[in-house]
Parts: sequence; structure tokens; C-alpha cells
Amino acid sequence: MIGIAWGIVALLTALAVAVALTDLVPVFRTWQARIHIGRHSNREAWTHLVQGKAVGWVRRTPTVRLTDQTRLTLLDRLRGNYSRSSIQQWQEGALLLGLGDLLRLEEEDRTGPYKQIQRELDRYLERLVGSDGNWRTPPAHVDAAILAYALMRLPGRDPDHYRPAYDAVWAMIREHLGDDGTVGYRKSMMKYRYVDTVGFICPFLTAYGIRYGKEECVELALRQLRAYERHGLHPGLFIPSHAYEVKTKAPLGLYGWGRGLAWFALGLADTLRELPARHPERAALERTVAGYALAVLREQQPGGHWSWTVMREEAIPDSSATAALAWFLTQAASLDAVSRECLAGAERALHHLMKVTRRDGVIDFSQGDTKDIGVYSTRFDILPFTQGFALRASCAFGQSGGKGHDRDASERTACAAESLADRRTAV
Repeated sequence: MIGIAWGIVALLTALAVAVALTDLVPVFRTWQARIHIGRHSNREAWTHLVQGKAVGWVRRTPTVRLTDQTRLTLLDRLRGNYSRSSIQQWQEGALLLGLGDLLRLEEEDRTGPYKQIQRELDRYLERLVGSDGNWRTPPAHVDAAILAYALMRLPGRDPDHYRPAYDAVWAMIREHLGDDGTVGYRKSMMKYRYVDTVGFICPFLTAYGIRYGKEECVELALRQLRAYERHGLHPGLFIPSHAYEVKTKAPLGLYGWGRGLAWFALGLADTLRELPARHPERAALERTVAGYALAVLREQQPGGHWSWTVMREEAIPDSSATAALAWFLTQAASLDAVSRECLAGAERALHHLMKVTRRDGVIDFSQGDTKDIGVYSTRFDILPFTQGFALRASCAFGQSGGKGHDRDASERTACAAESLADRRTAV
């Protein structure tokens, strides 16, 4: 009996130690990693560090936690509530977008970092897609569209090889079409339209539609954007709510959720990049981008960041929103009307990101995954999404800095951009 009792005690002790270590080791690692954070002053050196970490994360992407719990996390792991594969897809998509933009800058010098990045991408793609060019694990949610878009944009390989993967994403998106002609976030949530969906699907649909002659895809992307602009943006502030209800058009969740601003910005900017110069909708989309850039700049804090809820300066800064919006501003800077302001805003945002970067190149203090409409994470930690978009922003800023302006054209477009919010109020 004594032996059995000692055995039970030993088992319970081992279990308690395992639970404690599961909770304490991540906390200790985070504390240790934040020592000497933010000691970066040279943007090029900082970009090199961010790039190195992004390459390493393609090899092994950190798991983004679904839960904010920091105690008894072993139970969440056992119940399957610790992470979701759909969350990982937009992390990996952002990393690929960042590395793809970097590769395009270094295509003339195909030595050193270029070859290392390509090797890591080759290994990643072998795990992601089969020899037939289709997904090894079929996509089930619209989150996969940003990964497919990143795959389509990777330089140095034949994008048509992955045509079956793109076709599968298009088929999956069609399964999420609602009666109003726009795309839902999940099949179980078709009563609502989320701002996240704009960032996930619109760039992919535009690029896929243009490349393969599917005009219905481009039309769907533009319809999704127009619908959210009409029903999901605040009529005066021109910033998005988290979602809206399809029938009543009632806004849901928070106006001014930081990453919500970023999702709409990404949908706008990458769609504009993919849209041909002579497309009949391009001029209207440019005006929307310029107007939205002014709204985004209005909410930027003096320190260069955007808070997780952008209209409260005392709220915690969110690095994920800041990185994505910095990249958006570098793209909006191609429009003369707002170019100077956007470049200045992007520079301030990059400076903030440097101040929250750990000594090994990991950008810290990104808001965790959202739980539901209006239920936001209180955890601020690392996020591969942030790493990818910070890399995109830094690469684009390096390219677009010092751009000249046509003063007359700038003033004309500025007037059109600034009147967007007034026209929205009248809708």
C-alpha cells in the first residue's frame, strides 16, 4: 500500500511539474527575450535582422495561440483550444509576401541571402503543395486566400505550376458566397460580413482573375470592397467596424479596431496593385485609397504607432496593425495627393517598430488572435504576420523614399480624397 501511495504521489508531482513548466517556460522565455529590446537605430541593419527571423520562421512558423490563458495551458492543448490551422495560414501568407518583396529587390544579386531564402521557400512549398501543384491539405476557410496570393506573387518560380491550388481556393470562396453577392467569413456566420475577409480574399481574387481571364473574380473583389465601404465604414471617420449584419447593415464590434483598419487597408492596396492601369474602376479605387490613407494618418499616434483601438491614445500599441498600416502607407504614397504625408507616416511607423524589436530581430507586442466579434485579445506578443508586413513596409519604403510630386495633380486628387468622407455621409 505504501508503494502504491508513493507511486500516486510521484505521478501527481510529475504532472504538477509538467503543468508548471508548460506555463512558466514560455513566460521566462518572453521575459528574457525582452531584455535590451528596442536598441535599433539603423533601418537597413534592422531590416536585415527582421529578414533573418522571417526566413527562420518559414522553416518553422511559431504557433499563434488561440487562447489568452497563461495558466494551465496544458489543458487547452489537450482540448484542442490552443491554436487553429486557419490562424497559421495568414501568418505564413504574410511571411511569404514579405520575403517575396525582398526577393524582387535582390533578383540581380542571386548570391548569399537570395539563395538561402529560396532554399527555405523550396522546403516550405514541398510541405505545402504536392507535385501536382495542389494543396496537401485542402483549404476550408477564406484565410487561405492570402496564402494563395502570396504563393502567386513569389518570384523565381512558375506561378502556373500552382494553378490547381488557386483553383481550389476560388472554389472554396464560391462556397462562402452569400445571397447579397459578397463573401462570408465562415459558413456558420453568413449573417455577417467581417473586415478580415476583405484583406484575405480581394487581392487574391483580383490577381487570379486578371491572370486567368476570370472577370467574375475581379468583379467579386471590387463588390466586396464597395459593400464594406458602403456599410462597414463609419460615415464621418471613414474607418471600419469589425463587421456588419447583412440584412440590417448594422455595424458590429468595434469601430477603430487596429487590425481591422489594417485588413481593410491590405484589401485596398493589394487590389489596387493588381488592377490594370486602364481598368474602369481603377480611378475610383485610387480615390478610396487616398481617402482611407488620410483617415489612417489621422489615427496615428505621436509615437508612430496605431493602438489596438485606434481612437484611444492610452490604449496599448499594436505592432501588427502598425506594420500592416506602414506598408499600406508606402503603397498609398504612389498617389501624388497624399504621397508626402504617407511616406512621413510610414517612416514614423517603422521607427516605432524598431523600438519594439527584440535584439534577435523579432518584433514584439502584436495583439493576439481575436475570439469573436467584439471580443479582442488582451495578449500582446510575437506574430509572424507582423514580421512579414514589417519586411514589406521596409522594402517598399526604401524604394519609394524621395519621390517627387506634381503639385497641381496632387492638389486636385487631394480635394477628391478629402471629400470622400463627406460623400459617404450623404449615402
